[in-house]
Amino acid sequence: MAGPEGTGLMEKYPLSWPTGWKRVEPANRTRAKFSKGERHYSSTPGGNSYTRQRDLTVSDGVQRVKEALRMLGVLDGDSIISTNLVTRLDGLPRSDQKAPADPGVAVYWQRPGEPMRCMAIDIYDRVADNLAAIAATLEAMRAIERHGGAQIIQRAFTGFVALPAPGKETRPWCEVLGVSPNASVDDVEKAYRRLRSTHHPDNGGSADQFDEIRKAYDRAIDAIT
Repeated sequence: MAGPEGTGLMEKYPLSWPTGWKRVEPANRTRAKFSKGERHYSSTPGGNSYTRQRDLTVSDGVQRVKEALRMLGVLDGDSIISTNLVTRLDGLPRSDQKAPADPGVAVYWQRPGEPMRCMAIDIYDRVADNLAAIAATLEAMRAIERHGGAQIIQRAFTGFVALPAPGKETRPWCEVLGVSPNASVDDVEKAYRRLRSTHHPDNGGSADQFDEIRKAYDRAIDAIT
């Protein structure tokens, strides 16, 4: 991925919901219990301080997601937070706008040497809470990784490999592999082994192209056998 902001396919606004991900019906969305504590101090000399909980703002949610991605090793510029909130020139949601009817949130990111991932949540009725839910999920995954579960977390993240973004069609498997639509299993396997070796990230290949080749091979085998 040359940088998600340059793809033109996954935008911060409007919401770029990932292809194939089911949506929650509006009537089934719920109010979350995410909040943020604020420290208050008594104006009385010697008075105690106290913490008051308040609802999260969209800005709070965005910062939580950014921090979670940063802790996962995602570089600045290698992620997109997509919502139906109009953004300012700096890419952050404008504050002078009503809550959108569709509060869904989709986050796309890519760690160095890995395919692009995505996570999308619309179970809650506020954008801020869906942002917080994604951040909490990313933090939970990082905790597994931090405690020696690197293989487990890699398998978990595999489930979040980004499907083609809206407007981006999947190329036919025969085109990706460079074989005839009537190719045999042997022809497909030979082409796959050759392309896999050439485009493997460990050999300097593109992670996105390698992932496309792997998926094309799976589709080819399903279609032939």
